[in-house]
Amino acid sequence: MSSTQREVDHALAYPEPPASPLWHRHGAKTRPLTDAQKRRNRELLDIAQRKPRAAAA
Repeated sequence: MSSTQREVDHALAYPEPPASPLWHRHGAKTRPLTDAQKRRNRELLDIAQRKPRAAAA
């Protein structure tokens, strides 16, 4: 490899395009979770944290 050639990743040479407008919410507010939904989420989180991780396939 000669010293005059530089390895440049041209994929990074341009700025990232703006995010899709579909990723932004305008106006619509999320509904707060009910107490039952919060309790269910806590239970599922507790189960997931106790369960051993599956080996990567």
